[in-house]
Amino acid sequence: MSVQIVTPKVADVELKEAAKERHNEAVLAAAPTAPLAALSAEPDNTVVSPLSQPLKGVPASAMKRSDPVQRSGDGACSPEGAVSEAPRTVKKIQFADQKREFNKRPTKIGRRSLSRSISQSSTDSYSSAASYTDSSDDETSPRDKQQKNSKGSSDFCVKNIKQAEFGRREIEIAEQEMPALMALRKRAQGEKPLAGAKIVGCTHITAQTAVLIETLGALGAQCRWAACNIYSTLNEVAAALAESGVPVFSWKGESEDDFWWCIDRCVNVEGWQPNMILDDGGDLTHWIYKKYPNMFKKIKGIVEESVTGVHRLYQLSKAGKLCVPAMNVNDSVTKQKFDNLYCCRESILDGLKRTTDMMFGGKQVVVCGYGEVGKGCCAALKAMGSIVYVTEIDPICALQACMDGFRLVKLNEVIRQVDIVITCTGNKNVVTREHLDRMKNGCIVCNMGHSNTEIDVASLRTPELTWERVRSQVDHVIFPDGKRIVLLAEGRLLNLSCSTVPTFVLSITATTQALALIELYNAPEGRYKQDVYLLPKKMDEYVASLHLPTFDAHLTELSDEQAKYLGLNKNGPFKPNYYRY
Repeated sequence: MSVQIVTPKVADVELKEAAKERHNEAVLAAAPTAPLAALSAEPDNTVVSPLSQPLKGVPASAMKRSDPVQRSGDGACSPEGAVSEAPRTVKKIQFADQKREFNKRPTKIGRRSLSRSISQSSTDSYSSAASYTDSSDDETSPRDKQQKNSKGSSDFCVKNIKQAEFGRREIEIAEQEMPALMALRKRAQGEKPLAGAKIVGCTHITAQTAVLIETLGALGAQCRWAACNIYSTLNEVAAALAESGVPVFSWKGESEDDFWWCIDRCVNVEGWQPNMILDDGGDLTHWIYKKYPNMFKKIKGIVEESVTGVHRLYQLSKAGKLCVPAMNVNDSVTKQKFDNLYCCRESILDGLKRTTDMMFGGKQVVVCGYGEVGKGCCAALKAMGSIVYVTEIDPICALQACMDGFRLVKLNEVIRQVDIVITCTGNKNVVTREHLDRMKNGCIVCNMGHSNTEIDVASLRTPELTWERVRSQVDHVIFPDGKRIVLLAEGRLLNLSCSTVPTFVLSITATTQALALIELYNAPEGRYKQDVYLLPKKMDEYVASLHLPTFDAHLTELSDEQAKYLGLNKNGPFKPNYYRY
């Protein structure tokens, strides 16, 4: 006995539904305000599935199913098992406007809107979190705005004070990865070791720096802050600091004039004069020397973080122009080994990926400089399968590069063949116009040093070269023959301009900076002269010990006999100042 399954009018029902769907889509496509007007289904360009027509030259018996499974909805089955597919329509999707520009600003959709719209999501790559902005104010310079925080204060200049809530969330997340600063805040808050300190700072303004600034405030200091890099500021974090009462003058994308204006607003304020400087790059110190030299009569000391700033301090000291003691944080062990080496080992890949979406395997890369930053960059790229070359002037660092398996070359020898050029020397004109002219098409050029002097970007701003902005912090520089090179962050610091850096590593550096400020501010008169000093080894070890509990690490303690044998104090310091880690 055979069972006949009847599916009446299945094909008719599906055809009606398809026709109705095509009609609705045609209406949507014709509407000028439809959100998906760019993608429209054209009802007239339907394609009938070949399965809906009988195959020529194939007998009906050949179309019988060999298995007993009956599929409902796909068609009708005859009593003999022959399958008759219902007619189907395939919608042909095409772009309504082939010339549509996808990098236009989004229309205002609310008081607060994500700046990373659908058309911009690939361009804002500087932060792991979306940056919240008021789109109506995007074109207005913060210097032209009249803003006040909830307390009525207007002593700040940020992109948009309304972003404070989002910046506060980023700061709270950063606090979880900065155990040493939080421990320092808890231990020393009652003592207020920075009570009376008036600190003017010029550093990158990120969530991690905000934790440092608020820690200094909890320890008793008054702070005023500007950014040391025109691209590294997180606008929402700057807004959160301004909302909390910190006079901060910074926004992402400042001009050179804005940069110096912000520094001046931090320093030149009626009724307030700094007595401590926290600098990153030496620009703040330089500005005070140039514009307000009399301020150094009340300044107790300078804490400098970067190799560039430290170099400037040593120049001032050598010329006899350094008016106050300065602490060289850059050459402390906790800064050199952790911030420079481990931080750059991770952030170099992050910055390159976010800006270029490239694959590293098999790429030829030349890294200029094999200091701690260069070592971190080389290690990361080698682990990803890149072929890495190194340039170096120091024979000791050069030998280290060779022993680590890298080929030591001169830049001229490989400039025509490499895919990526990375500078991390702290010097100037490492990559010149001659090098840029000889690079191959598509070569990526970027800088991991603090200053923007390593790549001769100024030489590229000539009439015969065309600059094309591809996305945020990514420019194509097009030569007359059609060759183009990819310049990242206009030659400025890649990781903080185009991505971000590991919070935990910055906790180490920030704690070192805080302790250096405490040391200089509380040092008795005469302990430090008008010179540049390294952070005491004991402080380096203390900073490291504050981070060990995060890893559930347990230090071995010396016995009295062992301590006596080594001639050490059981509590440290465990290495002399001349020891090289």
